[in-house]
Amino acid sequence: MIAERLTAQLLAGEPAGDPLQVVRRLLAVQGQDPRGARLAIRARSDGLTAADVDRALSEDRSLLITWLNRGTLHLIASEDYAWLHALTAPPLFTGNARRLAQEGVAAGAAERAVAVIERALADEGPLTRVQLRERIAVAGIRTEGQALVHLLMLACLRGVAVRGPMIGTQHAYALVEDWLGRQPPVDRERSLAELARRYLAGHGPADARDLARWSGLTLTDARAGLAAIASETQQRPGGLLDLVGRRAPAELPRPMLLGPFDPLLLGWSSREALLAGNEGIVTTNGLFRPFALVRGQAAATWSLSAGRIAVRPFARLTRRDENALRQDGLDVARYLGSDVEEVAFEQRAG
Repeated sequence: MIAERLTAQLLAGEPAGDPLQVVRRLLAVQGQDPRGARLAIRARSDGLTAADVDRALSEDRSLLITWLNRGTLHLIASEDYAWLHALTAPPLFTGNARRLAQEGVAAGAAERAVAVIERALADEGPLTRVQLRERIAVAGIRTEGQALVHLLMLACLRGVAVRGPMIGTQHAYALVEDWLGRQPPVDRERSLAELARRYLAGHGPADARDLARWSGLTLTDARAGLAAIASETQQRPGGLLDLVGRRAPAELPRPMLLGPFDPLLLGWSSREALLAGNEGIVTTNGLFRPFALVRGQAAATWSLSAGRIAVRPFARLTRRDENALRQDGLDVARYLGSDVEEVAFEQRAG
């Protein structure tokens, strides 16, 4: 099963040729960590750089980031925005309102903040988070702590704004209608079917619980989506489903370094096959660390700092695997445009 999922994820077999191809396959890439989202594309493509992702965001407008699915930021294809937003944003309003209240922002003030954001983006074009903080604060609305984040989230949930272009190193917010044009009406039943179809394309084989966990929708919705495409799916062992006509899985990929919050960690209800007994090392308190994939399993965590990539294996690696990870570390540096002088293997503390 792991070979099939790695193939569906574009981690095995023929790599993608551009960022949009990767994101179309995965449907939504967790995007609150900018480096992580870009590294997810590196691992599934060939010959690209992080600048190609920025170009897709800023010039081509083919990609964007907004709050979807489980209430976190996701990188998606702009063409999928209307139906994904209509389907997965509504369940997030309750949690957003609760967090704003905890931050001391009353409902009326939150509404005024959304109006300020909409007016500022309409009058001035794309603005960074810092610039929007200034506009909201001038209106006398609290932005301290996490208040600003949840006000921006509310504007995005309302369909007012998305994270569109890069301005320098900052990801700016843009007015949806200005950036993407007027959005079409959405049919919920058709959207559930498309969600199920596209999820299986990048995550199959899987089941309804996996889809519900990944999307943030109810199990009832997940089952309805899969039932709507029953003629396009086939049963797999363990009660799993996959799309009919799926090519045979590719061979397991060479050892590689995957970034933080990689989609391979977030696509299913269980990570046991991938992490085995190391889940507490790779995932802690909602954080998903960068890790090395070796023969279909997580074999190390890694970090990049001060021109040095440090790899910390869970167990002793073969010399061949170490050499492969060194080469992949150099490609990470090339992709990010970072000066890396060393890829070192360290003993894990404890």
